Amino acid sequence: MIPRGIRNNNPGNLDYVGQAGAHLETGVADPRFAAFATMADGIRALRDQLIRYGERGLTTVSDIVCVYAPACENATGAYISVLCQKMGVGPDTVLDLRDPATMARLICGIAVVENGPGHLALTQVAQALGAAPVA
Repeated sequence: MIPRGIRNNNPGNLDYVGQAGAHLETGVADPRFAAFATMADGIRALRDQLIRYGERGLTTVSDIVCVYAPACENATGAYISVLCQKMGVGPDTVLDLRDPATMARLICGIAVVENGPGHLALTQVAQALGAAPVA
């Protein structure tokens, strides 16, 4: 079965809060997440959320995950560990969220934790963000 976040073109499983171009998901018993017209739209919405976190001073994997995926709903320590491994950084490394390569790696890591591996390629994310493909 295709993961919910992929079906919704929402690789970060963002809650629906009236995002531009999104609607509340359908076809599930308890709708909660945003659904986007295209995967690129969902990728950009996730980027925009992460940029907002950065503007609030949340600039490390640890800081971001503790707000994005709180322990009341997620295995936060495991989430942080996977993102750090995927990005090649420590949990308290300050990230430049305006750097397209950093953002693409962060989004890819989030997509893996949220949906499992193999659904979103780094090149697809970079293209959606308007950056050159990241090696």
